[in-house]
Order: sequence, then structure tokens, then C-alpha cells
Amino acid sequence: MTKPRPYILSETNWKTVKSTEYQLAVLPWGATEAHNYHLPYSTDVTQCDYIAAEAAGLAWDKGAKVVILPTIPFGVNTGQLDVKLDMNLYPSTQLAILKDVTEVLNRHKINKLLILNGHGGNDFKQMVRELGALFPDMFISTCSWFKSVDMGDYFTNMGDHANEMETSVMMHIAPDLVLSLSEAGNGHAKSFKIDGINEGWAWAERQWIKVTKDTGIGDPKDSSEEKGKRYLEAVVDKISQLFIQLSQADIHDLYE
Repeated sequence: MTKPRPYILSETNWKTVKSTEYQLAVLPWGATEAHNYHLPYSTDVTQCDYIAAEAAGLAWDKGAKVVILPTIPFGVNTGQLDVKLDMNLYPSTQLAILKDVTEVLNRHKINKLLILNGHGGNDFKQMVRELGALFPDMFISTCSWFKSVDMGDYFTNMGDHANEMETSVMMHIAPDLVLSLSEAGNGHAKSFKIDGINEGWAWAERQWIKVTKDTGIGDPKDSSEEKGKRYLEAVVDKISQLFIQLSQADIHDLYE
């Protein structure tokens, strides 16, 4: 039998929780959506679960008292409303959830919260600003794990959805859920006809059905389990360092 990990809230118990002075709570936040033809709808959740747990294990072994909350499985998918069973939470709903979670942590004097984001459609910065004003005793931060390490050091084909990176990662984490690459579309995506948006200094939401035929953005053809393993090792190490620093941080003395 697998021994419960004391840093995973869904696995641990009241006996452990009541005697542990947790320094940092981590809320992984994914999405449930199509990922080309070959990856599962759970891709963003599965990745968040794995990275949060592995990073927390490393941090815990170095003395950081971190607790991983259950992953939120739905994200903002307003650009994918026409994709069958892509589940959508509006940002206002996300804020309501975050407010309730923050209130619980604040009540129990766990005054540091990190939102570990695993979905490109989620954007928590403005919510963190609002919650920081409502809960001045809390230090709330957010990071997107897929931005922690330069993908170009590990992968040939870029893109940002069901691409070579995500496919390789899922080949390592959950190979039984990944179909053969012969089943995958090529992830070709159309670009805007507006230069500023394509250059990145202007922004508009993509309408998925009009942009990509297979729901992927980025060609997964060169994906491999080995690439996923190497990349994940770097990501987990980087995220674990963030967990450690946040756990050790004095929220009244954050700047130098």
C-alpha cells in the first residue's frame, strides 16, 4: 500500500494535519478541455497534480511545510465554448472560489497561498490584487509552471496547446492516456490578421474553432517520453525552489 504523503491534503488525515504547522498552501488550478485528438481532457489537471506533488515532496524533504490542496479541474475556456465538453469557469467564478479558499486559510493562520496555474486561459493576477486588499494578513502569489523553464531548451516544435511539450510530459506522467502520435493532428493554427496581436503587444482571445481544426496548437510529432522526463525534472526542481522560498519567507520582510 502507498503511504499517505503528509503534504498532499487529499491523502493525509486529521491526526497529521492538526499537528503540522503548515507554512504554505498551494492551490493547483488546471482545466478540462480537448487536447488535439491524442491527449486526454484531463491533461492540464494531470500535469498540475504531478508537478505540485513532486515539487512539494522535494520541498518537504528540505524542511518546507507545504500543503497541496486538491486541484481545481475547470478553467477559463470562453474561447472554446464551441468545443464539445470543454468546461468553462468565468473569471468571476474563479474569484469567488479563491475568496472562499483564502478565507479558510486565513482563519487557520496559514497566511501564504500560491496558485499553481496549469492552463493558459487562466489569469489570476488581478484576482490576487483584489484578494490582497481584502485579506491584508495573507500573502498570495501565482505562477504558471509552464513558464518556469525555457521550453526551447528541450523541444523543437513550439505552440502552446497539446504541443510537443505537453505530449512529451503526458507520455511520461500518464502514458496509458496518450494515443499513438499517428492519431494526432498536426496542431496547425491560423494567426490573426492584426500585426500587434501577433507581435504580442496587443491581445485578443482566440476563437478556437476558427483557429485550429484538431484543437491543438503546435505539432506534437517529435514528442517523446524521454523529452518529457528531462523537462519535468527541470520544472519540478524550479517549482520546488519556489515552494521552499515561499515557505521560509517572512511576509513582513519580503524586500531587499
